[in-house]
Amino acid sequence: MLHKSAMKLPCFLLLRSITARHICRRQSSSSSSSSSSSPPSTTSQSAFVNEVVAILNTISPIESALEPLVPFLSPDIIPSIIKETQNPKLGFRFYIWATNRKRLLSSVSRNLVVNMLLEPNGFDLFWTTLEELKETGVPVTTSAFDVLLYGYAKAGACEKVLESFGKMKDFDCVPGVSVYNTILHVVLRKQVFLLALALYNQMLKLNCGPTRHTFHVLIGGLCKSGKIQDALKMFDEMMLRGILPNRFTYTIVISGLCLAKRADDAHRLFIKMKNSGCSPDFVAYNALLNGFCKLGRVDEAFALLSSFEKEGDFKLQLRGYSSLIDGLFRANRYDEAYAWYRKMFEVNIEPDVVLYTVMIRGLSDAGKVKDAVKLMDEMNERGMDWLWRQNKYLMTWKRLDVFLLLLRSILLLMGFARQGANRVLDSASLQTMLEQYCESGLVLKAYKILMQLADSGNVPDLITYNTLINGFCRAGNINGALKLFKELQVKGLSPDSVTYGTLITGLLRIGREEDAFKIFDQMAENGCTPSQSVFKTLMTWSCRRSKVTLAFTLWLKYLRDISGREEEAIKVIEEHLEKGDFEKAVRGLLEMDFKLNDFNLGPYTIWLIGLCQAGLVGEGLKIFSILNECKVIVTPPSCVKLIHALCKRGKLNEAMDIFLYTLKNGFKLMPRVCNYLLRSILLSKDVKHHAYDLLSRMESLGYDLDSHLYGSTKALLSDPWNRMAMENASPG
Repeated sequence: MLHKSAMKLPCFLLLRSITARHICRRQSSSSSSSSSSSPPSTTSQSAFVNEVVAILNTISPIESALEPLVPFLSPDIIPSIIKETQNPKLGFRFYIWATNRKRLLSSVSRNLVVNMLLEPNGFDLFWTTLEELKETGVPVTTSAFDVLLYGYAKAGACEKVLESFGKMKDFDCVPGVSVYNTILHVVLRKQVFLLALALYNQMLKLNCGPTRHTFHVLIGGLCKSGKIQDALKMFDEMMLRGILPNRFTYTIVISGLCLAKRADDAHRLFIKMKNSGCSPDFVAYNALLNGFCKLGRVDEAFALLSSFEKEGDFKLQLRGYSSLIDGLFRANRYDEAYAWYRKMFEVNIEPDVVLYTVMIRGLSDAGKVKDAVKLMDEMNERGMDWLWRQNKYLMTWKRLDVFLLLLRSILLLMGFARQGANRVLDSASLQTMLEQYCESGLVLKAYKILMQLADSGNVPDLITYNTLINGFCRAGNINGALKLFKELQVKGLSPDSVTYGTLITGLLRIGREEDAFKIFDQMAENGCTPSQSVFKTLMTWSCRRSKVTLAFTLWLKYLRDISGREEEAIKVIEEHLEKGDFEKAVRGLLEMDFKLNDFNLGPYTIWLIGLCQAGLVGEGLKIFSILNECKVIVTPPSCVKLIHALCKRGKLNEAMDIFLYTLKNGFKLMPRVCNYLLRSILLSKDVKHHAYDLLSRMESLGYDLDSHLYGSTKALLSDPWNRMAMENASPG
C-alpha cells in the first residue's frame, strides 16, 4: 500500500515518483537478468496496482496522468486495477482508457466490466461515464461500446442493444466487427432477418470485414430459424471471401440441415468435413444421429453409429443415447428403446431431464402408464425437480411437457377417453387434441376438453383436478388454478394435501406470498394436515426472501403437529431463535432429532442455504460446522451456496475448506462454482498459490480440467496451464 506521506504529495509529484520508481525497477530488472526476463513479482505488481488506483482516486482527468505508465501496464494487470477501484465510474473510465490500446485488452477484463454492468445501476453509471468523456473531448473507442452492448445482450435487454448501437455516432464512434457480431446475434435471436441482412451489408459498405465468428452468428441464426437455404448461401459466401470453415462452422451447418430434415445432405457435408481435415466433435456426430432418427431412419442411424465407433473417433454419450432411444420409440420399437435405456446405465451414463421426457413420452405412447409414472418418481429421486427450479427454460417447457404427457396418460388410464354412443371425441382424437393443446401451453383448452367429458357423464376426480391445477400453476396461470380449486369443491370433492401444496407453490412462484400463507391457513381450518413437503416449500421460499427466522418457526410448527416431541424442548429452541442465536437453536433441534432417532437433513439444508441468501454467511458456516461435527454429510447444493457466499465476501480460506470437504466426500461440483472459486483465489493477493494444489486435487478426484475450466480461468493461470506447477503440487 502507499505510505501516508505519499498521499500528501501534490498530484504531479506523486505521478513523477511512481513513474521514476518503475523505470528504475525496469532498468534494475534488465541489468540483473540480461539472459532471461522474468515476470514482476506478486508483491511489486500489487504495489503497482495500488499506485495506479491512487492516481485514479487523486488525479482528474485520469487519461493524461496515466499515459506515462503505459509501458508498465499489461493485460493481466488491467483487471486487478479495475477490481481494486472502489468507485465503479472510475473503473469504467479506466477500462475505456485502456481500450485505446489493443495490447491491453483481454477477455478477463471485458468479462469483469460486463459483470459490473449487470450490478444495480451499472448501465446508468457507464452511460454517465461516456457522457463525461464526450463533454471533455476524450475519444471513446468501439471497444467501450462493444462491452456495453454485450452487457445489454447478456441481460436480455435487446431493445437497449439496438438503442445503444444507434447512439454510437453521437460519440463519433465507428462500430467494429465485434459490435456488429453482438448486434447480429441479438437481431437474429429476434428473427428480424431483413435487419440482419441490412446490418451485414452495412458492414461490407464500411469495409468492416466480417470474421469467421460473424458468419457463425449469421449461419447459426438462420439455421435455428429454419432458413437453411439462406444459411447455405451464407456458408458459400464465407468461402468466397477466403474464410475457410472450421469444425464449428461445419457443425452449425450439419445441425441446421438435420433440423431441416435434410439428413442425407448433412451426411454428405459431414464426409466433406472429414476429407478437408476437420475432425468432427461429439456435437456433429450427435446431430447426424439425431437427424436420421427424427426422420424415422433408425436402422441407418445405427449403421452410422457402427461406422463411427469402428473409426475410433466416437464414443456414444448421453445425447446420442437420447436420440437413438427417441428414434426407436418413434418407430414403435419400445422393447429395444427400453433395452438401450438400461444399457446406458451399464456404461455409467446418468439420464437427464431431456432423456426422461423422451422415455415418459415413449412409455405413454406404448400404454405403459405405470412405468411412465415410476420414471417421474425416479426423476424426483435423482434431483431433477431441483434442476427444473434452477432452469427457467426447463421449468416452462420441459417440466410442463412431462406434466402433459402424464395428464394424457392418466386420462386414458381412467377411461375418460371413452365418450359413449355419440363418440364426440374418440380415444385417438382426445389423445391428439390434449397433446397438441397442452404442448402449445394451451392448458385452458385441455381443461375445456375435460369439461366436455364431464358433460357426457364422466366427472373428473380429484387426481385429474390436481393434475390440471398443477398444469395451470406451471404454465403461470394461477387464476385458472384457483378457479379449478373452487370448482372441485362445488362438485363435492375435498382438496387434499397435494391440491393445497400445488397451489401454495404456484402462488409463491409468482410472488404472492401472502395468498400462499392464506391457503396454508385455510388448509388447517378445513382439517387437512399439511404434509412435510408443504412446510419445506414455505420454508424454502421464506429463506429466499431472507426470512430465515420464519423458516425456523415453520419447522417448529410442523414438529408440534407430530407426536413424540417435547413441548418444553421446542420452547427452549424458540427462545434461542428470538435472541437470534441460530447456533444454539440448531444444536437443540439436532439433540431432539437424535434422541428420537428421527433425523431429517432437509430443514437444515434449507436453513443453511437461506442464511447464505440472507447474507448471514457466518451463521450458515456455523450450521455447516455443527453438521460436520455430528458426522452428517452436508449436501452438494449447500456446499455450493457456502462457497459462492464466502468467495463473494473475500473469505477464501473458508471457501477452500468447504471445497476440500466436497473433494473428501467425492462430490463433483458444476463448472460454474469451481471456476468462481478458482478465479477468486487467482485474483487474490494472499492465497493465489493454493490454486494449483486445488487443481491437482480436483484432477486426482477425476475432474476433467480441460473441459471443466472456463477460458477466463485458464487465462489467469500463469503459463498455458502451468502443468508443471500442478504436477509438483502436493496431492495431500
